[in-house]
Amino acid sequence: MDRGGDIEEAGEEELPRRLGGGKYRPVVAHDRAVVEMSSIDPGSSSSSSSHLKNIRVVTPGEMEREGRIPEDGVNGHQKESKLELFGFDSLVNILGLKSMTGEQIPAPSSPRDGEDISITQGHPKPALKMGTMMGVFVPCLQNILGIIYYIRFTWIVGMAGIGQSLVLVMLCGLCTFLTTISLSAIATNGAMKGGGPYYLIGRALGPEVGISIGLCFFLGNAVAGALYVLGAVETFLKAFPAAGIFRETITKVNGTAVAESVQSPSSHDLQVYGIVVTILLCFIVFGGVKMINRVAPAFLVPVLLSILCIFIGMFLAKTDDPDTGITGLRLKSFRDNWSSAYQMTNNAGIPDPLGGTYWSFNELVGLFFPAVTGIMAGSNRSASLKDTQRSIPVGTLAATLSTTLLYVISVLFFGAVATRDKLLTDRLLTATVAWPLPIIVHIGIILSTLGAALQSLTGAPRLLAAIANDDILPILNYFKVADTSEPHVATLFTALICIGCVVIGNLDLITPTVTMFYLLCYAGVNLSCFLLDLLDAPSWRPRWKYHHWSLSFVGASLCIVIMFLISWSFTVVAIALASLIYKYVGLKGKAGDWGDGFKSAYFQLALRSLRSLGADQVHPKNWYPIPLVFCRPWGQLPENVPCHPKLADFANCMKKKGRGMSIFVSILDGDYYECAEEAKEACKQLATYIEYKRCEGVAEIVVAPNMTEGFRGIIQTMGLGNLKPNIVVMRYPEIWRRENLTEIPSTFVGIINDCITANKGVVIIKGLEEWPNEYQRQYGTIDLYWIVRDGGLMLLLSQLLLTKESFESCKIQLFCIAEEDSDAEALKADVKKFLYDLRMQAEVIVVTMKSWDIRSEGNSKEDSLEAFDAAQRRISDYLGEIKSQGSTPRLANGKAMVVNEQQVEKFLYTMLKLNSTILSYSRMAAVVLVSLPPPPLNHPAYFYMEYMDLLVENVPRMLIVRGYHRDVVTLFT
Repeated sequence: MDRGGDIEEAGEEELPRRLGGGKYRPVVAHDRAVVEMSSIDPGSSSSSSSHLKNIRVVTPGEMEREGRIPEDGVNGHQKESKLELFGFDSLVNILGLKSMTGEQIPAPSSPRDGEDISITQGHPKPALKMGTMMGVFVPCLQNILGIIYYIRFTWIVGMAGIGQSLVLVMLCGLCTFLTTISLSAIATNGAMKGGGPYYLIGRALGPEVGISIGLCFFLGNAVAGALYVLGAVETFLKAFPAAGIFRETITKVNGTAVAESVQSPSSHDLQVYGIVVTILLCFIVFGGVKMINRVAPAFLVPVLLSILCIFIGMFLAKTDDPDTGITGLRLKSFRDNWSSAYQMTNNAGIPDPLGGTYWSFNELVGLFFPAVTGIMAGSNRSASLKDTQRSIPVGTLAATLSTTLLYVISVLFFGAVATRDKLLTDRLLTATVAWPLPIIVHIGIILSTLGAALQSLTGAPRLLAAIANDDILPILNYFKVADTSEPHVATLFTALICIGCVVIGNLDLITPTVTMFYLLCYAGVNLSCFLLDLLDAPSWRPRWKYHHWSLSFVGASLCIVIMFLISWSFTVVAIALASLIYKYVGLKGKAGDWGDGFKSAYFQLALRSLRSLGADQVHPKNWYPIPLVFCRPWGQLPENVPCHPKLADFANCMKKKGRGMSIFVSILDGDYYECAEEAKEACKQLATYIEYKRCEGVAEIVVAPNMTEGFRGIIQTMGLGNLKPNIVVMRYPEIWRRENLTEIPSTFVGIINDCITANKGVVIIKGLEEWPNEYQRQYGTIDLYWIVRDGGLMLLLSQLLLTKESFESCKIQLFCIAEEDSDAEALKADVKKFLYDLRMQAEVIVVTMKSWDIRSEGNSKEDSLEAFDAAQRRISDYLGEIKSQGSTPRLANGKAMVVNEQQVEKFLYTMLKLNSTILSYSRMAAVVLVSLPPPPLNHPAYFYMEYMDLLVENVPRMLIVRGYHRDVVTLFT
C-alpha cells in the first residue's frame, strides 16, 4: 500500500464483475478489503487522485494486527446495518467514484448506455500521457508557426502595407483568441475523451452536427498536412536548386522598378518530393506518441533559432547589404510601406500588369488565416493528455497569444527593413536578411513545415478514430481502435488524402480550402459555448471562468464573416459539404443521446412556451386536439403489442399534417412498489411501439389497484398547464356481454363520468378492428348526427379526417336531430350559414324525432326490434334480481338506485329510433359520428350499456363524441 494515501488496487479481476453485476451487497467480515474513510479535505482538487487521497484500504489481516476486528462479530453486524440503510457499501461507492473519473473502468464512448465498443479484451497497459508543454503548447506552436510566416508573410506586408497587415493580423488573431476562450470553457466542463473539437461540438450540439463538422475538420487537417509538406519541399528546392529533377520554371518580372528573372521550382519536383516526404512522416506517425514526442523538439528548436536569427539579421542589416532592396530598419521604408499596394500578379505571386490574379484584402485574409490556425492541435490529442482541463486552456492560450504578438512585431519590422519591390519579389526575404547565413532560415523553414505536417498527420487520424469509435456511422467502423492503440488505418487513410493534395502542387489553391474547414470548426466551437453558456444548465460548470456567451457569439459571427470575406463560393461549398454529411448521419447514423445543448434548448423553449400559454383557456383559433389515448384494450391484442394498432392510426387522424401531440396511457393493476420496474419496461415498449407507428406522442404507464382508480388519477394529473389532454380516446367495450365481463359496465361508465367531471372531451370508437390504416382509401360519406351542441368538436373531427389520405375522397353529411315541433327549414338554413362561416362544406339534412309507437314500424325494422326486445328482457331480469334481494340497491358511488321503468323504456325507444335512422341513412357511410349521451343519474351502469349497445347495433364503424363545454371552432378570423 502506498503510504502517500493512494488506493492500492485489490482484486483487479473482481472489479469488472462486481460493477457489471448490477446488484450491490453489504460488506461482510471476510471481504478482501474493508474501507476506512477519514475526513476528506474539502478544498482538494477535483482530479481523480485527490478525490481519493484520504481513503485508505485496509485488508482484514492489517485490521487483525491492529486489533480492530471483533472476536464475536456482533459489532461487525451492527456496522453492516448502518450501511444497509443506504443500499450500498463503501467499497462499491469508491469503485463508482473511480469509474466516474475514468481511473479504473473506461466508460463507453458510444452514446448508448453501457455499450462496449472496444475491439480488444482484457486490461491494456496505460498509454503514455503528456503534459501541457509537450501535449498542447508545442503542437499548437508547431502548427501555427508554419510555411505562411516564412515564405508568404513578407509578401503580404508588401501587398497590404503595414497598416492593413496589422488589421489583418488582429482580425485573424481575434478570431482564434475568442475561439480559444470558448474552447477553454467547454474543455474544462468535465472529463474529455479523444476527438478534440469533434468531441466538444458533438456533446454540445448533438451527434449530427458534431460528425459533420468533425469530418470537415479532419479533411482540413489532412489537406493542411499537404500544405505544409509542399511548403517544405518548395523551400528545399529554392535553397538547393541542383536537387531539382525536372527543369526549373523561369518567370519574367514586369511590374517592378528593375526587371529581373525569378526561378521557381518545377511542379513535378514538388509532387515527387512531396510524396516522398509524406511517406517518411507517416513512418514517424506509425511509431506512436512516444516517437512523436522524441521528434517534436528536434523540429521546434531550429524553428525558434531561425526566428531569432531573422530578427538579429534585421537589426544588423544595412542599406543594399546583404542584397539590393534591403534598407535596414529605416523610418523612410516604414512610411513608404504603410499604405497598401494591391495589384495584379502572375501565378507565382510576382507583380505583373498582365497577370491573371488581382489581390485584395479579402484574398489576403484567405491566404494568411492558415498562419493562425493550429489552436486545435492540442485538443486533437485530448486522449493523450494527463489533465485536459488544465493543459488545453493554458497551452492553447499561451501559443495563441505568443504567436499573435510575434506576427504583430514582424509586420512592423518587415515593413521597415526593405523596399516594397523587395517585399513583393523576394519570396524568401526572411532567409535573405537572416544572420549569419540564409541557410539557417532555410533549415528552420523546412523543419517548421515538417513539424506542422507531422502534427497534422498525428491529429487528423486520432480525430477520425474518435468519430469512428462513437459508433454513429457504420461506414467508419474500419477506423475503430481501442482506447490505448494507435489509429494505423486512419493514419494510412489520412496519408492518402495528403498525397492526393500534394499531387495538386499549388499552395495558393490549397490554402482557401483549409481555411474554410478550420473556420467551420471554429464557428462550431463558438456556437457550442454560446449555446451552453446561454442555457446555463445545472451541468454547465466550467473551471475556466473567463468566458461569456457574448464573446462566443462574436467569435462565431467573426468566423462566418471571415469565411464570406475570403470567398463566398468556397463558403457555400464548405457549408454544403457539412450539410450533406449532416443529412447522411441523420439517415444512416445510429440514434444516440449525448445530452447535447439542443436538448437543453428544447427544454428551455418548452418551459418558456408553457409559461407563455398561461393557465387561461386557449382561444378556439389556437385550439389543438391533445388526445389521451386509453390503451386498455377490452379485447385481445396481437402478441407483444402494447397498444391496439388501430388506436395509433386513429390518433394520427386527429392531427392536421402531423401537428399535435398524443398521450398514450395504460394502467397496470397491482402494487406500485412491486410493479415499478415492470411499469418502466412496459412504458419503454409502448414508447417504442408508437414511434414505430409514426405517431408523435408520449407513453405513460400508471400502476394502480384497479382501472377505475388508475384512470381517475390520470385524468386529474396528466399534463402541464394548458398542455393537458383535452380529449379522451378509447375503444368501445364490445366484448362485455360476449365475455360475460360484469366489471366492464361500471368501469366504462365511471370513466365517462370522470371525463365529464374533469371537463374533457370523449371519443369512443366502435368497430376499431374495421378502422382503416393510412393505406386503405375510403369512399362514400362521413355522416354526423348532431344532437347536442358540443362546441364544434364533432365538426372539427370530420374536417381532420378529410385531411388524411384514407378519407380525402369522402364527403360530409350533417344530420341535425331535432324535436318534433322544430322548424326544419329554418334550422337547416341556420346550420348551412353556420357551416359557411366555419369554412366547412357539408350537406345538411334535418331529421325530426316524432312521437311514435315502436310496434308501428312493422317488419321493416325486424333486426332492431329483436335487439330492442332482448334489451327489455335483460333489463327486466336485472330489475327482478334487484327486487328479490330485499334490501335497497345502491350504485357504485354509494347512492341509492332509483329506477323509473317508464324512463328506462323511453331511453330504449330513443336509442332504437336513433339507430334506425342511422341504418336508414348511413348504412354505406365510411364512418358515422354521433353525440354521446351522458350516463343518466341513478341508473345502473348495466342499463347504460344496454342503451349504448342498442345505439351501435349493426353500425360497423362509429365514433361516439362528446364535447366539453368549450368552443373548439370559431367563426371569426
